[in-house]
Amino acid sequence: MSTAMPVALVTGVGPGTGAAIARRLAAGGYAVAMLARNAERLGALAATLPGARAYACDVTNSAALRASVARVQAEMGAPSVLVHNAVGATFGTFAEIEAAALERNFRVNTVALLELAQLLTPAMIAAGHGAIVVTGNTSALRGKARFAGFAPTKAAQRILAEAMARDLGPRGVHVAYVVIDAVIDLEWTRRQFADRPDDFFIRPEAIADEIWHLIGQPRSAWPFNVELRPYAETW
Repeated sequence: MSTAMPVALVTGVGPGTGAAIARRLAAGGYAVAMLARNAERLGALAATLPGARAYACDVTNSAALRASVARVQAEMGAPSVLVHNAVGATFGTFAEIEAAALERNFRVNTVALLELAQLLTPAMIAAGHGAIVVTGNTSALRGKARFAGFAPTKAAQRILAEAMARDLGPRGVHVAYVVIDAVIDLEWTRRQFADRPDDFFIRPEAIADEIWHLIGQPRSAWPFNVELRPYAETW
């Protein structure tokens, strides 16, 4: 049973950026389908957002991901917006990481994006409009020594999103990649960087506002690469 509200699907809905994105989309009138592994946390957030629904899912499991998307489509309708915010990360040098960790991160960051796009874009193309926004970071642009288990998967994610943008843009679907070059303002990052001022951090709500802006942009001004960073960040 579908809803009269437009539908957005957001992956990686945790207590920080994912939750902020879900809240911003809900405030803008979307019924938000939220995917993450933690069912209890998802359910608690869904209860606070009109039209939102929680779908506990590990996006590395193709069968579970496909089943969750099918439920979203049946229960809420076809999403016109996808925000892929789920992230898999492992840190260490190339000599320290395990191949299995790299493969899992690749499934979260890149393969899940591919599968979601394959499942959701036919309806967007048929409707003549839609938006896909992927949250990334500077690991998509460079390979630091201890990011050997993470950066390759984010670089692949960005390139996949670019290929999608070139294909889908002429068909009415906006694809954008948001590089978040910042420490996100979370409880644990505040503890880790306790000596830093407030404007050292980027607020999840600010990221969500930029994603909202991207979703609503006119076709004549669609960007692909978008970079967000605090004004004092070295780059």
